[in-house]
Amino acid sequence: MPGSETVRGPEPMTAEWRGAGRALLAARRLRAAWVLRAACAAAVVALGMTGCASEQEAPADKAAAPAQPSPVRFTDVTSQAGVAFKHQSGAAGRKFLPETMGSGVAVLDYDGDARPDLYFVNATRWPDDAKRGGAAPDRPALYRNNGDGTFSDTTLPAGLGAPFYGMGAAAADYDNDGDTDLFVSALGPDRLFRNDGGAFVEVGAASGVADPGFGSSAAFVDYNHDGDLDLFVCNYVEWTAATDIYCTLDGQNKAYCTPESYRGQSSRLYRNEGNGRFADVSKEAGVLNPAGKSLGVAIMDYDNDQWEDIVVANDTQPNFLYRNNHDGTFSDVGREVGVAFSEAGVARGAMGIDAGDYDHSGHESLVIGNFSNEMIGLYHNEGFGLFIDDAAPSGVGGPSLLTLAFGTFFFDHDLDGHLDIFVANGHVEDDINRVQKEVTYAQKPLLFRGVGDGTFEEVLPAGEADPLARPVVARGAAYLDHDADGDLDVVITTNNGPAYLWRNDASPDRAWIRVRLEGRRTNRDGIGAKLEIAAAGRTMRETVRSGSSYCSQSELVMTFGLGREEAVERISVTWPTGRTQVIDKPQVRSVIVVREEEEGQAADAAGRSGKATEAS
Repeated sequence: MPGSETVRGPEPMTAEWRGAGRALLAARRLRAAWVLRAACAAAVVALGMTGCASEQEAPADKAAAPAQPSPVRFTDVTSQAGVAFKHQSGAAGRKFLPETMGSGVAVLDYDGDARPDLYFVNATRWPDDAKRGGAAPDRPALYRNNGDGTFSDTTLPAGLGAPFYGMGAAAADYDNDGDTDLFVSALGPDRLFRNDGGAFVEVGAASGVADPGFGSSAAFVDYNHDGDLDLFVCNYVEWTAATDIYCTLDGQNKAYCTPESYRGQSSRLYRNEGNGRFADVSKEAGVLNPAGKSLGVAIMDYDNDQWEDIVVANDTQPNFLYRNNHDGTFSDVGREVGVAFSEAGVARGAMGIDAGDYDHSGHESLVIGNFSNEMIGLYHNEGFGLFIDDAAPSGVGGPSLLTLAFGTFFFDHDLDGHLDIFVANGHVEDDINRVQKEVTYAQKPLLFRGVGDGTFEEVLPAGEADPLARPVVARGAAYLDHDADGDLDVVITTNNGPAYLWRNDASPDRAWIRVRLEGRRTNRDGIGAKLEIAAAGRTMRETVRSGSSYCSQSELVMTFGLGREEAVERISVTWPTGRTQVIDKPQVRSVIVVREEEEGQAADAAGRSGKATEAS
């Protein structure tokens, strides 16, 4: 927890500052290139090499021209959409650590109608408080998308009404039966809900994933490329009500303790055995590490070797980057590649995390949300095993300095073809303003518009009615196209408060294309597949990934903004097997369903604009 010193807020970024930031980014790129050349030359001399492989890589696409601003605004449609979820933290004055940490939201299509549904994770009252009665049971909530912009609460009919102290969620078809299943982490035994035709059965203990720790974020990943989705689950710290520690900010009143007061818990990696069961392979895979205090996880292929790596955001501990060794094991290279610490060499209070190619370099970079007084991290992937934190010169560092970032993700909110950054903020101490006058409990979210040259511009609220102007105590966050209009909406959870659904009202002159994958030889959801969209002489890239953000998961359908370009040259899908499938001249403003080819099968596309178009 930060001390009582006052930190002055950042000044607005002027055009001069943005120009200086771009110049600094260019200088850093040049410096990184010289570092690579020097290391390569040393290796050539010392090892008798004939050259460096990284110098042989194909050049990245030419830098995209800066995008023009668009009048995109979000509208709070929570009430009219029928979403009435309220999170219960269990807080009753004792200030137990878990009360301020949760919880998340998962976007999933649980009933197979190609519409994104919403699952809100909930905690519950502590047993002693629950015994007093006087309140309805605290339960999670499942909202089915009705297809008309509204949702219906189907929690009980779907079999998800049992209360427990939940934290995070991830959704995928782990048994490849065509139904999207749901994993929920918890304080106590984690849950795995197997989907049987729209009805869920809890099989956590039977399947071997009911870890009794302090769970947080989770992600499905086929790390060994056997076609079955495995599961990575973050764990936070060793905590029970009996071992709760007394902490204070002002010397008089109890406060929530920092994670530094507690021992960490190791995250878990479960290998899918293909028979409905998982094996805990954390130790043999090299990811057993109780020092972590992990809150966020993102799956990415940081070295472009076609094998999924795992990046873990740790609270007050160095972040991990587990490099996939292709043999069922991982090596933590977080320190050596530059994502473990801040540029000052300090471990920060990391929460949410996501990966994306925000500058069209052909390499996935990272955004990591951190504690207040610690700006968010924007780790640019230099492409040769090195990341540089470009938060300050890119324009996202200053505005995020005083906020405490939880849900954090890349998405293209204005459909201009460049990834933007959304950050859901909220402090963990309800009285933080008493000791830090510049920091508040409820905080406004942040939206940064990607310009396309590696820099970002903060999107400011249009007025008091703009959801970006509303301070909330946010935690989980995810994106989805809930109303099937092609642009990405946002869903946010708050601690001990309501959830919010924001409708994106993007300009109708912005074109788009959405892609949904169906694996056949690989996992059913196509998780781990890489997509490339070629349009207007430029290539946009995305990876289908589970997890990311904080304790949440966005939809698995990929959305690509095209700006005013009304034609796409091709879609390329590289499946986890390494096989590439190409769809030529797909229809824009439509959802393209790409089914993985069998051996010797050619791909084609058919359908009508504005509807799902199949390609197999």
